Amino acid sequence: MAPTAQFVIFAHNATYDKLHQTATLGLTAAAMGKDVIVVLLFWTIKKLAEGRLDEVDFPPEYAAASDIVARLLKEKKVPTISEMFQDAKRIGKFRLIACSAGLEYMGVDSQAVERQVDQVLGLPAILRLTEGAETKLFI
Repeated sequence: MAPTAQFVIFAHNATYDKLHQTATLGLTAAAMGKDVIVVLLFWTIKKLAEGRLDEVDFPPEYAAASDIVARLLKEKKVPTISEMFQDAKRIGKFRLIACSAGLEYMGVDSQAVERQVDQVLGLPAILRLTEGAETKLFI
């Protein structure tokens, strides 16, 4: 039996648009039978630790449209980022991994993050874990 194709997303940017893409790509890849690993870095770690993962925010260049988009997301009953992560875990192999250095650099409560991820690993371990991945994305 061939090993499952690994699909890795390095999630650095934490605005809603970037997290939405991370969640939808991860959920879709998990549904397709891929071994999905989402590595949380810097700002995604901070947002997770602060309990703001589902906050609908946008970069400054798109801020003018944020109210309209937020309304449409609600009207169309688009799942939250957290819901999509949970769905991905239910339907396939999906792991959230936080980079240990990011916990230190972002000055967050490490226990708050550890409760919400599958693992906290250092960058060398993350690179070893993901080195043979079929797909690697940096978002």
